[in-house]
Amino acid sequence: MKCGIVGLPNVGKSTLFNCLSNAKAQSANYPFCTIEPNIGTVSVPDERLFELEKLVKPERVLPAVVEIVDIAGLVKGASKGEGLGNKFLANIRECEAIIHVLRCFEDGNIVHVEGTVDPIRDKEIIDIELQLKDIETLAKAVEKAKKFIKSGKKDDVMTYETLLNLQKFVEEGNNAREFAMDDFSTSIISEVQLLTNKPVLYVCNVDENSIKNGNEWIAKIEEMAKKENAEVVVLAAQIEADINELDTFEEREMFLDELGLTEPGVNRLIRKAYDLLQLQTYFTAGVKEVRAWTIGKGWTAPQAAGVIHTDFEKGFIRAEVIKYEDFINFGSEAKVKEAGKLSVEGKEYIVQDGDMMNFRFNV
Repeated sequence: MKCGIVGLPNVGKSTLFNCLSNAKAQSANYPFCTIEPNIGTVSVPDERLFELEKLVKPERVLPAVVEIVDIAGLVKGASKGEGLGNKFLANIRECEAIIHVLRCFEDGNIVHVEGTVDPIRDKEIIDIELQLKDIETLAKAVEKAKKFIKSGKKDDVMTYETLLNLQKFVEEGNNAREFAMDDFSTSIISEVQLLTNKPVLYVCNVDENSIKNGNEWIAKIEEMAKKENAEVVVLAAQIEADINELDTFEEREMFLDELGLTEPGVNRLIRKAYDLLQLQTYFTAGVKEVRAWTIGKGWTAPQAAGVIHTDFEKGFIRAEVIKYEDFINFGSEAKVKEAGKLSVEGKEYIVQDGDMMNFRFNV
């Protein structure tokens, strides 16, 4: 499950990616600096791990992770192959969600590919290119579905009508994710793998002053995102880069305090990206290791066990589950058991975010 960072050239994508990941993507003041997508495995900030570490005192602590992909900057005409258009669109198709970076700051030293700073226009440029590609994809899907309606089967007719309606919707300048869907249309549309059907998170890349006081562009982006039922994160990529350069936790805390921030903006961004991908965390805790495991929302206990090892899923017998809050309140597994707060769950159990789990299996 990957999030792709997209945006026009020179909006701060690679600078932001460098802050998110240990991978050092090249960052330069000219378009198409990023050609091949850089992939970084990013740790998900989670205060619960610190609390568990205090109680369990393990040899090591391992956080949950999410993959972030830095994708080449897009320009007008990408849907027709302009710039690195074909590569850009193929890279987006391979991601499950989009982090759309918008430049919301003026700086005469950093060129803007469109000549002026206007994040709403920039957002629409990318939307249009993705929509044009989706219209191509939908035209083929509609043509294919049309051949099956001769059968007279209700599902075949509904499939054709759904795709035809969606094609018209996108042709009118809308994103597929805004199309009203029921369970049937959702399953049909997901098979077509449309670019504008991917969930999106907007990132306003601002200057230091705007971090403290906001600016007119942020308000416009938030208003636009509200209509799309999308979320917005405001951060300054350059400040995040400066924070990254500091060696100690104390130095970072002091720097954040001077800016009036409680944590780096990238921490909020990573958590939002994790949520955007419909991911959640469960924990295993022992003296050797306290670990956060990444799973999808709605996963069953055997599926969650399979993340540790496929044998755990194949031979799943049961899961012993402690709620994180109970573990913190009682202070140990033994005391949780004494209080009758440990539950034994079977194959149908839907894992909840923050569950602490111990699996019994047989192979």
